[in-house]
Amino acid sequence: MKITHISLVLALTGFTIGCSSSDKEVTEVDNGPDKTITAIDAFPALTFTSPVEIKAPLDSSNRMFVVEQAGVIKVFDNNGAVSSSSTFLDIKSKVNAGGELGLLGLAFHPNFKTNGYFYVNYTKSNPLQTVIARYKANPSTGNMADASSETILLTYNQPFTNHKGGSLQFGKDGYLYIAAGDGGSAGDPQNNAQNRKTFLGKILRIDVNATTKGNYGIPADNPFAGNTEGFFEEIYAYGLRNPWKISFDTGSDRFFAADVGQSVKEEINLITKGGNYGWKIKEGKNCYSPSSNCEATGLIEPVFDYGRAEGDVSITGGYVYRGSAIASLAGKYIYGDYASGRIWALELDGNMVKANTLLMKISGSISTFGQDSKGEVYFANYANGKIMKLGVN
Repeated sequence: MKITHISLVLALTGFTIGCSSSDKEVTEVDNGPDKTITAIDAFPALTFTSPVEIKAPLDSSNRMFVVEQAGVIKVFDNNGAVSSSSTFLDIKSKVNAGGELGLLGLAFHPNFKTNGYFYVNYTKSNPLQTVIARYKANPSTGNMADASSETILLTYNQPFTNHKGGSLQFGKDGYLYIAAGDGGSAGDPQNNAQNRKTFLGKILRIDVNATTKGNYGIPADNPFAGNTEGFFEEIYAYGLRNPWKISFDTGSDRFFAADVGQSVKEEINLITKGGNYGWKIKEGKNCYSPSSNCEATGLIEPVFDYGRAEGDVSITGGYVYRGSAIASLAGKYIYGDYASGRIWALELDGNMVKANTLLMKISGSISTFGQDSKGEVYFANYANGKIMKLGVN
């Protein structure tokens, strides 16, 4: 089988940058009582440069924030008639961006409304590292952060330029969860995902309100807290390849992670404390290394995986829908594929798949999903810089 350059890049990185299409064409699917679920240009006057994250803080301001990969965070009112955005934070001078590098994650402290703290995940050069840092905004004005207020919580070295993960989320427990990719190349050559003496290929969990590790602490119930084997205490779960977006369901507090596959499977995991999600022993539900008869004892299979049909090659994780505009999506996990532009709703019954419904196919590149304070779900089209919202015709 002939492998083109483009397909090889997709297979190696699992996340590609630079498609040049628009979302003027949306293939819609009839979804019953809600008529047709579609993608609506949420903010027609706004366009962003390489958007990779959409966030809304838990305050009463009704604001939205969009992360641009080069190192800028934009802020604006969550109002379809909004005419402009402003720069909340600009750290382009610190960020090594391009390909799978850049400013990749944003999370607001649960008490952001009073303390102004927020956290970012970005890559830097010399050496190539991931940086988890805290910044501060004035809670009373709020629309501009202090770029000089950086406090670095932790850094970790990156062996290659791909598979950085990058997503940040606070759980209901008040701890910060960090999605870390396996460090890159293809096939996890350093076996980082299974090595509990590295941050790579993990979900990390830290206490940003403690200082026992310098500018953060280790939650007492982290699975490897106080271990004597030298395992990193920050690790919450491991065995992941490139978790491209993590999220908590605000209704059930279930923890979702979408993990980009190597060459055969894309997967969705329900993350539990101490869980081993299999990479690189397994890719999705398939053996990877070795390619057959792999030892799967103790490994947690994805709740759902899908093959690379119809251009699907790079999953983008989303959110469980808890809005009111689309009743048929209530409680379903909305996710998509960066390359194919397809968006689905995954319905679970416990940990079993009840249905996986194709909602639509857009012309473009789905780089991230977002959720506002009312539970409505948005996504970013990386190709044209537009923020779209799920709605109905």
